[in-house]
Amino acid sequence: MTQKTLKLGAIIQGVGGNMSAWRHPEAIADASINFDYYRQQALKAESGKFDFLFIADGLYINEKSIPHFLNRFEPITLLSALAAITSRIGLVGTLSTSYSEPFTVARQFSSIDHISGGRAGWNVVTSPLEGSARNYSKPEHPSHPERYKIADEYLQVTKGLWDSWEEDAFVRDKESGVFFDPDKLHTLHYQGEHFSVQGPLNIGRSRQGQPVIFQAGSSEDGKNLAAKEADAVFTRHDSLEKTVGFYRDLKGRLAQYGRAADELLILPGISVILGQTDEEAERKYWQVAKLVTIENAIDYLGRYFEHHDFSQYALDEPFPELGELGENSFRSTTDSIKRNARQHQLTLREVALQAATPRPTFIGTPEHVADQLQQWFEAGAADGFIVGGGTPQGLAEFIDQVVPILQARGLYRNEYEADTLRGNLGLNIPANRYTPHTSPVTR
Repeated sequence: MTQKTLKLGAIIQGVGGNMSAWRHPEAIADASINFDYYRQQALKAESGKFDFLFIADGLYINEKSIPHFLNRFEPITLLSALAAITSRIGLVGTLSTSYSEPFTVARQFSSIDHISGGRAGWNVVTSPLEGSARNYSKPEHPSHPERYKIADEYLQVTKGLWDSWEEDAFVRDKESGVFFDPDKLHTLHYQGEHFSVQGPLNIGRSRQGQPVIFQAGSSEDGKNLAAKEADAVFTRHDSLEKTVGFYRDLKGRLAQYGRAADELLILPGISVILGQTDEEAERKYWQVAKLVTIENAIDYLGRYFEHHDFSQYALDEPFPELGELGENSFRSTTDSIKRNARQHQLTLREVALQAATPRPTFIGTPEHVADQLQQWFEAGAADGFIVGGGTPQGLAEFIDQVVPILQARGLYRNEYEADTLRGNLGLNIPANRYTPHTSPVTR
């Protein structure tokens, strides 16, 4: 019996997700708009046999936003460029269902899928920040439940458009003059509450059938959407116990949608800081943490709560009661922050500093971090991980120092199994709804 192995993705965030990471001595200060930086990171991750690159995104900024958010590449454009210089690694980008159109997005991700030879993935988000509405001529930001209803319908449309052409529809017979088989072209004619889309899509299916669907919400609405539609879930939890609980909960929801447990991969996002000793790893963490001022930390915290102004409160008083504030933005995150502050009687200063530079769960020597990854994997907390470096060199250090340990233990591949993202993730190719299949297609 073949041993189940870890799946690994690399989240690449330019100058980083920390308010002051750009100030680190080893940081490339313009990394967020430096294509050479992204090229090097992508090729390094591919050399480590990573399953995919993951590019996050957002649609609203103000002067208090994280530096990386202020000036960064748009994911579709970036992934298209990276597709041309990589050959095996998957290419996953974030795009909002609240502020885009299904026909356009279906074309964009299908185009990346063709350019890359079947390596595209879409991280489906609903956009948590209310300010996004003002950038898209919308009178108001949809409520949290409404955003997920829109996302559900949006995915029905997009997947329907991806089935516009059967795999062998394009005959391209020069002798007969037949370019395509009209019986294998299908018009969607979708009419719903939020969308009216005729189709067909003007690009065919790729080698992996459809782009891989990622989903990043951990609220009830998010988990239900993931169980119904996603191929992989990007989540974050700060303990093994919580992650096991999330894993079991989400896997348990699949049956109601007629899906098997192995049809959805759960991939916690982790930040990693390595040192040749535990003491060195701790020094690296504090080097990053001390770059953040309390003013920066307060600004960072505010983003989660619809850019609430926390400077109006005393720093060393208990974390303020905020009522429902944050429930229509990063709900699972804001609920966790409020709960943690109450349980541990934290001050605003403590909450802000923890939020700005959380101490990584995965910190220490390469052996120690490999042990933790193995423990989480074997305990049923994860099918793999989306790795971010806690320092500017963190991802490269992980690839050079932790990956070989995982490979030696038989927990991680030595070579790619396939040349499509679905193939490497072990996911079936979705059958075209118009083509009869007796069993799932694999590649």
